[in-house]
Amino acid sequence: MAGHKKKPASILAGDTPLGHNPFGGLKDLAESKTLAPSSSNAISASPKPQQIDQELSEEQLFSEAMTGVSRLDQNLAAPVPAPPSSVLPNEQMPPADDDALLCLERLLDRGEGFVVSDTPEYMEGVGYNVRKDIAGRLHRGDFSISDHIDLHGMTVPVAHEAFESFLKASYLGGKGAVLVIHGRGLSSQGDAVLKNKVREWLGQSYWRRRVMAYASAQSHDGGAGATYILLRSRPAPKRK
Repeated sequence: MAGHKKKPASILAGDTPLGHNPFGGLKDLAESKTLAPSSSNAISASPKPQQIDQELSEEQLFSEAMTGVSRLDQNLAAPVPAPPSSVLPNEQMPPADDDALLCLERLLDRGEGFVVSDTPEYMEGVGYNVRKDIAGRLHRGDFSISDHIDLHGMTVPVAHEAFESFLKASYLGGKGAVLVIHGRGLSSQGDAVLKNKVREWLGQSYWRRRVMAYASAQSHDGGAGATYILLRSRPAPKRK
């Protein structure tokens, strides 16, 4: 404007308090002196560490890692327990028991090896004044069998009559040991009826004087389903 007066040059240059310019000398300072690099620039300018060669194989890396490591004496090392296994090593495996399989086959096919005297079905008895071991010998087969009778399928009265007739004929004929087949009573309800009846008949006074011993037969002769009977040559004297 025409009415305004022009300010003196000294005020614009900052020579007076009213024209103070604190950054006025920075330009000259920048031109005369280069700034020193900061610490961050110094760090970034430092050389980078040597990078690990990515092409190294696992064996080379392991060798470098194990540098300076010595092998431990094997005698000082703690034994490592073997993992549990249900399979025994070959030297501890039981040998194949072919004999047991053969015995089992004979047992199933022919009944061999089955000990009747060790079962609850076994029965034996002796007559008057006879040693008890005679019944065991009879069961083992020490006496040859002269004759036999089969009571299978008979009723008790019919079987009793057949039993009496057969045993009297065998006794009078001088036959030493005979076989009575009565069955095990597996098809009947309850106990073995004929088997128990044969034992009852042999326990009567008449036959106890004429029978030395009786015992269940071996497996090949019927086992517990048959009875050996060893007859006397003459009746024992009556007991007083």
